[in-house]
Amino acid sequence: MEIACLDLEGVLVPEIWIAFAEKTGIEELKATTRDIPDYDVLMKQRLSILHKHGLKLADIQEVIATLKPLDGAVEFVNWLRERFQVVILSDTFYEFSQPLMRQLGFPTLLCHRLITDENDRVVDYQLRQKDPKRQSVVALKSIYYRIIAAGDSYNDTTMLSEAHAGILFHAPDNVIEEFPQFPAVHTFEELKKEFIKASNRELAL
Repeated sequence: MEIACLDLEGVLVPEIWIAFAEKTGIEELKATTRDIPDYDVLMKQRLSILHKHGLKLADIQEVIATLKPLDGAVEFVNWLRERFQVVILSDTFYEFSQPLMRQLGFPTLLCHRLITDENDRVVDYQLRQKDPKRQSVVALKSIYYRIIAAGDSYNDTTMLSEAHAGILFHAPDNVIEEFPQFPAVHTFEELKKEFIKASNRELAL
């Protein structure tokens, strides 16, 4: 059996922090794992900005509630589910994910948690484990699943490398140039074709 492992933000849904940056007008919050490969550096920067501006978890959740999956994403997830088991491996947080995952039909999601204080201020974050996307693929391979993975950012590349087949989707030029070993596509129709190509079964569009 084959499992499709997908990143979430930038692949199926908008980048949450970019949407929040646009709502608040805070340019520094637009940085993502496309720009800063070290996730801990990125998150500490984000937490510092939230503290500086007095922003709380509820402020972010209010923006997330207005977001919708990317055009074609729901149909793509449904297409995948008919052909693969589907697991979302994301560096988002469960405290962010509910409204977007509901619109995607609640596929399995493995991600992280935020830590808040009694005033709803985000004071820290808790990673599920180190290099979680890659480790999830390692674990699934250990029970004899074949993994095809797709993502768009630096933090997806270890997952793509560990999978039996890795695909860059919606990736920026800098990531595509640094990781030429992965096919890079930009539409869901192209992504479907890459999954079919990577599968060890005869599949149809």
